[in-house]
Amino acid sequence: MTPTLLYLITPLVEDPSAFAPRLREAAETGAVAAVQLRLPARDERSLINHVKALAPVAQEHGAAVVLALEGEGAGALDIARIAARGGADGVHVPDLATARSLRERLESDRVVGVGGLRTRHDAMTAGEIGVDYLVFGEPRPDGSLPALELTQERAGWWAEIFETPCVAVAPRLEDVEILAETGAEFVGLGAAVFDHPEGPAAAIAAARAVLDRVDAERARRAEEERR
Repeated sequence: MTPTLLYLITPLVEDPSAFAPRLREAAETGAVAAVQLRLPARDERSLINHVKALAPVAQEHGAAVVLALEGEGAGALDIARIAARGGADGVHVPDLATARSLRERLESDRVVGVGGLRTRHDAMTAGEIGVDYLVFGEPRPDGSLPALELTQERAGWWAEIFETPCVAVAPRLEDVEILAETGAEFVGLGAAVFDHPEGPAAAIAAARAVLDRVDAERARRAEEERR
């Protein structure tokens, strides 16, 4: 059974130099599989420089970096070009139309992930588009979060039926266990890591310990069912 992986969602990064130490602390644990790097919409050159400053911090420890742009004017920017020139491994977008356009344009050159999926139909459409992963439970544009029960239900439904990997976002470290039980390939964490009072590394260690325990128990149950 494949271990459940950790997918980190950064806060909206205004100052890359100030944020880099926190990202480095999380990545140095070696337990982070992917990072969604959230940047506010600015001019293209600034954004490319910001990606260049932050992406290697995670990549040198084995984590893939996907770029997400937010705020007024984000839709007018060429996120694919910014990601490529900045050295990111892919892009994360909040709607199906953009995901479809980028998937056709990028083919298999870079990762395309999508969120903002309100219904099961949206999720199935994302799968048909050919995205590399989709996210359930990520923060909405106003900062609010879907109910944990909804994220749990959607991730469990998706993981049981479909092959495209999904991320189930845990608002708190206490929610990691219930979402890992869904069988989602990734559990996502954001503020629970970067705002942890003992620092990102402590949060990552706590989350990984829970995932390892859940993975072991799921593997044990699967083995019993095969007997």
